Amino acid sequence: MSARERLFERLWRALGRGGSGGPEELRREVEQRIADPRPHLVPARAKVAGEERIALFVRMAKAVGTEIERVGHIGEVGEAVMRFLRFHNLPRQVRLAPDPLLDLAGFEGHALLEVRRGTASADDPTGVTVAEAGVAETGTLVLASSPERPTMLAYLPENCVVVLPIARLDGSYEESWQRIRERFGRPPRSVNLVTGPSRTADIGLQLTMGAHGPRRLLVVLVDRTDSA
Repeated sequence: MSARERLFERLWRALGRGGSGGPEELRREVEQRIADPRPHLVPARAKVAGEERIALFVRMAKAVGTEIERVGHIGEVGEAVMRFLRFHNLPRQVRLAPDPLLDLAGFEGHALLEVRRGTASADDPTGVTVAEAGVAETGTLVLASSPERPTMLAYLPENCVVVLPIARLDGSYEESWQRIRERFGRPPRSVNLVTGPSRTADIGLQLTMGAHGPRRLLVVLVDRTDSA
């Protein structure tokens, strides 16, 4: 029996189901739900479009401590990141995701900026990656793992910059999950939902930023991502 079969066997027993279908019936049910997911309720506030949707995302994201900058073209992202580094007096060093979109982001025009690519290491002060989607109803980023977007870029550096093309901004979580299904067929290895920078108040009810992830989060909203 494979590990997958053992898992379904344990789930079947835990659910206490009768009948003759056994774990194979449960497996087919899971496969069907993945292939044809049941829709959930969508909050009324998420049913917005255009500039109203952008305004909702910005409002909800700022409410949880996310910094927002909007640029007209992907080529302006590099300058937006430089403004973020200068404002917070951060080292002029960034680790970029090897995403082709960031090849157009204008980082090469800044001689004083040290740019490295690939997954994050412990000494990287700032990571820059690209969101698969954004959810306006809660100001949340949807980050999908891939070779072009290493997961650790959004978690290991103390500062995180996420590029979000406005064309990928959805009103609700349901729309973002549908976007992922259409692109990948099945969810990738990991999908991370990030709402604001890392924080905790577990110790003495004192709010601490950066407890288990970046203490600063900048989202760069991009109107156009063409190469013109």
